[in-house]
Amino acid sequence: MTLAADTTNSDTATEEPVRAVSERLADGSLTEIEVAWSDPLGHAQGKRIPAAQFLDRAQGSGFAFCEASLGWNADGTVVDGLRLTNWAGGYPDVYAVPDLSTLRELPWRPGVGHVVSDIVTHDRTPSLLDPRAVLRRVLDRLAALGYTAKVGVELEFYLLNPDGTALQDDIHAYSLENANALDPVLSDLYDTLGAFTRLEGIQSEYGPGQVEANLVYTDALEAADDSARLKYAAKEVARRHGTLASFMAKPFTEHSGSSAHLHISLWREEEPAFAEVDGTENDLAQFAIAGLLEHLPSITLFGAHSVNAYRRFVPDSFAPATVTWSRDNRSAAVRSLLDQDPRATRIELRTGGSDANPYWLVASALAAVVAGIEAGRRPEPALAGNLYGSGTPLPDSLAVAVALTTQDDTIAEILGRDSVADFATIARSEWAAYSGQVTDWERRRYLGAS
Repeated sequence: MTLAADTTNSDTATEEPVRAVSERLADGSLTEIEVAWSDPLGHAQGKRIPAAQFLDRAQGSGFAFCEASLGWNADGTVVDGLRLTNWAGGYPDVYAVPDLSTLRELPWRPGVGHVVSDIVTHDRTPSLLDPRAVLRRVLDRLAALGYTAKVGVELEFYLLNPDGTALQDDIHAYSLENANALDPVLSDLYDTLGAFTRLEGIQSEYGPGQVEANLVYTDALEAADDSARLKYAAKEVARRHGTLASFMAKPFTEHSGSSAHLHISLWREEEPAFAEVDGTENDLAQFAIAGLLEHLPSITLFGAHSVNAYRRFVPDSFAPATVTWSRDNRSAAVRSLLDQDPRATRIELRTGGSDANPYWLVASALAAVVAGIEAGRRPEPALAGNLYGSGTPLPDSLAVAVALTTQDDTIAEILGRDSVADFATIARSEWAAYSGQVTDWERRRYLGAS
């Protein structure tokens, strides 16, 4: 559970986390703190800090690390040619400044805390390479329009043998029998994620050994923090049980891919702003849907930054394949969920893969919502039925997605032009690495037939 109290008073919000942390450090119940941040593609990064050194540095300069770690790709290769960090700039230090309100106890190492950090540069300005800072920028833009955002995240992943093979043969979603067969690792996941995130529940999914973890609908920044923590914790719990937790978007050709679904609503002065009117979406919700649809091809990259992620976008897969919206229809990319309780009325975006960086995923979705509100346009009428053959196809490769992202000036302006340009360059390096490889499929298909 959170070590610091939730509060809306700004002075108290600053003082309470410091007081809570100070008490835990003083009584010796915390002996070490993990200072954590996210790299561009969502890997858990950080430092282990002795408790005695933590608070002074956390409230002072922060914790220095090399800026290059904010400019590398999936295998940790530093990508040269970025705008914001490069060899010409010498890859200087940046600083992780802990957000003390995020402090949690680390479930698998007693006496250790874990805190999420914001990244600042030498002049103490937010680093434009920091995915959390990108999300903060969008939330500030949304606040200027008078709204806050709440997000519920659903993350799917596979529990596998260490060699990557399936733990199970059965593929029945929601099966309690399959869930039991995944014990003890699944029960440990439930307990660990319940202590470390705002967990709503866990269930078996539509692949062998695939599970889905649902996070509580909450403030957008907290939702992204929880998502990052969920991925970190799931991998560690699986490791301790001799298994592998993989968030790869499509690990098996013949089985279900793994998604990251976002449930989004806007609020004004603590009141839900998407409340239905006469059984249909209100003006604000329609503007938000229109923004998502208009910019979906260009924000797909932020939920699908790997070559593999585009294997998900196929018909009849429960992942979307086209730019469409509907009401409570899982063949659509954007799913409108109306409810008699206005607090439960929301929009679901279904394009994200589970390997996505949650900060970029949430930020890009909300950027499209902001763009829709500012444009004030309404979408075409909602479609019904099987939508896999309707609408414009989603990008069919990482290369296409990168090209579409770099052409969308509206989204670039909201997210930050240099931040978007560098993310696209890092993603482009993934495509270049893939394109330079001769695959086993090519050898099997062409070696003897050419």
